[in-house]
Amino acid sequence: MASSSPAPEAPEVSYDPHTATFAPFGPDGDEDRPAWNPTEDSIRPVRGRHRVVKQRTGMARSGAVLGVGMIAAVGAGGIATAKEKSPAAISMPDLGSVADDIPGIGGLMADSESDTDEGSGETGTPLVQAGFGTDTANGTTDTLTADAGEALRARILQQADRQQASATQAALEAAADQAADKAAEEAAEKAAKEEAERKRKAAEEAKRKAEAERLAKLAAGYTLPLSSYQLTSTFGQSGSMWSSTHTGLDFAAPSGTPVKAVHSGEIVEAGWAGSYGYRIILKLDDGTEIWYCHLSSMTKTGGKVTTGDVIGRVGSTGNSSGPHLHLEVRPGGGDPIDPLAWLRGKGQNI
Repeated sequence: MASSSPAPEAPEVSYDPHTATFAPFGPDGDEDRPAWNPTEDSIRPVRGRHRVVKQRTGMARSGAVLGVGMIAAVGAGGIATAKEKSPAAISMPDLGSVADDIPGIGGLMADSESDTDEGSGETGTPLVQAGFGTDTANGTTDTLTADAGEALRARILQQADRQQASATQAALEAAADQAADKAAEEAAEKAAKEEAERKRKAAEEAKRKAEAERLAKLAAGYTLPLSSYQLTSTFGQSGSMWSSTHTGLDFAAPSGTPVKAVHSGEIVEAGWAGSYGYRIILKLDDGTEIWYCHLSSMTKTGGKVTTGDVIGRVGSTGNSSGPHLHLEVRPGGGDPIDPLAWLRGKGQNI
């Protein structure tokens, strides 16, 4: 239930902005009395429907005190206000005089002022805005912006061209180096092949010379059985004159032509030999037997002989179709071999 007791009246106070304190006024306006500041203990709470809930914090109490002080100040007919500062003075130089001191700017300023529409109060486009706006008619950028973009595009294209040229040059240099390496490798291979071929030919030439020297030495130790002759039948030839194949080499010559020892050796046999007619067997130092057949006469019938000694004469005795020398070569006294190849192997030109 609301109380009917009236709330105490607040004393009249004055606010001193220099000391930030409140001072009560007496009936006679004496300001020498001690300052009165309302506190929570000196003010009775208002009871009733508009009862204020008591704050529990120190901040709330300070706010209540300040509120009471403000109410007292308003009641006294005044309110504290902060003193406003006067704005700082700003001075600007005369643009005309400044422009006259800068070369080229004075004329632009004059042109700008002359372009001013006195009747309408409108002025031309400011100097600082020239070339940096947009075209409101078509929404495109102005000339300077387009030129800047084109210049950037040109620089990018130039850089790309330089990079492409550098890459192309590097590729060309790499291709040239590769071609040079390949050419050098091919040249080295060609030189190696030529050197190998030269060595092969040199080796063959050396071998040929060695063989020629060997044959020359052999030729000095060997000779042909006849000085003048004509070959009529060769080794291995077949015919009705032989029971199988021809086992020797036939030298056709006139009867009585001298027959020579082809190499130094020993006559181991001489006499009649059936189908061979008169035959002389000469055994060489290496054991090879040389058979001289169809002789008309025998000059040597035994003993040692040397190369070129006459040992008989050409005839046509035995199974013969005409005067000729039938010569057989039997290494080690065994089966016959081709006398033509054997004589050539001994350096004889036949």
